[in-house]
Amino acid sequence: MPVPKKSFLAQVLPDITPLRDSRDFRLLMASGVVTMFGTFITMVALPFQMWQLTGSYIAVGMMSLAEFVPMVVCGLWGGAIADSLDRRKIILRSEVGLALTSGALMVNALLPQPQVWVLYVVGVLSVGIACLQRPSMESLIPQVVRHDQLGAAAVLTSLRWNFGAIVAPALGGWLVAVLGPATAYGLDAASFLISLALLWRIGSRPPAEDAAPASIRSLIDGVRYATGRKDLMGTYLVDIAAMVFAMSTALYPALAEQYGAESATGLLYSAGAVGSLLASLTGRWTARVHRQGMGVIVAAAVWGAAVALAAAVPAFWALFACLALAGAADMISGIFRSTIWNQTIPHEMRGRLAGIELLSYSTGPMLGNTRASLMSQLGGTRFALGAGGLLCVAAVTALAAALPSFRRYDPRTDEHALAERARRAEQAPA
Repeated sequence: MPVPKKSFLAQVLPDITPLRDSRDFRLLMASGVVTMFGTFITMVALPFQMWQLTGSYIAVGMMSLAEFVPMVVCGLWGGAIADSLDRRKIILRSEVGLALTSGALMVNALLPQPQVWVLYVVGVLSVGIACLQRPSMESLIPQVVRHDQLGAAAVLTSLRWNFGAIVAPALGGWLVAVLGPATAYGLDAASFLISLALLWRIGSRPPAEDAAPASIRSLIDGVRYATGRKDLMGTYLVDIAAMVFAMSTALYPALAEQYGAESATGLLYSAGAVGSLLASLTGRWTARVHRQGMGVIVAAAVWGAAVALAAAVPAFWALFACLALAGAADMISGIFRSTIWNQTIPHEMRGRLAGIELLSYSTGPMLGNTRASLMSQLGGTRFALGAGGLLCVAAVTALAAALPSFRRYDPRTDEHALAERARRAEQAPA
């Protein structure tokens, strides 16, 4: 009997099978939607309140600098504890901690004279707790989703993130401007409490029986495992190269001014998220791609080419379209990278590797914006944008040539993917 053909929409729209089949994945997604809105609202409220209190660009900029060290330390340590303790317990305790930090910011905002030092201290503490939690959260997905559905789960997770990234900052800006920072922080605290109620229902996820305790040595073991696999190193290095050479959000205010569209500066910041959302909405096809390593390479090269093209277009909306295309390519790259990680990294290493992943996609944009600012001082914004995009394409091409195992990665033949699939098949209920 012939199999009926799927409609065009059914072939491109996200596959929701992981949501139907996994109760715990549904709870993780629901929790993520709730907390993402709260987190993005606070992300807008913190610099807004700092500016209100100080009127200093340096004071606002120092907030990001202060958050860098806890991001690195807590991201790595969060990966180590994710492999040595019950991941559910780590996630729940972190949610409590994040609710308390948001509550502390709300109390400070309600004071007759809010304290600037509280914004720095509590902001740093919040970032540290979030980075402790994130490896456990990300390493939980392969445990609650079937191995053959990991690609679809990556698309759904990216869709959730992009929806929040577009809607929540706008909502946060309105809330802060109209109702004040205290209301924004209060909503963030409430979002963590709602999320806590959802995550409480997730089943316990204890570590492997032979799991090593969290220590510096276990962190080093994780780094050795990552560096020993060229396919994994390819995912990190290509993403870092793409971000360092082509990330240019620091140039957006100047670009908007050059196009005579200062009032539309915010549109440039949202362009990438719009492209990412469209890529996620139509990303079902990515689950049918087996050469994910090559997919990462092509997507990263398209990202760089789109940024280079943005430097040459004459109209503002053409610039917006180029940046949206770049955002779509970056999201496709992220989906493929996430699929490789979840298909091949063993359960006992997943947390530590998630910590390394966190650093790989967090440090690149910081360095990229620094690079863009320095290059714009030398040759102007268009030079920084165009040269950065071309350097990105060149760097990605060089890495593709230098890492043939990454370029040829295919889960149907890769030893790590086959081993992980066999392990999960053995553990599946009869």
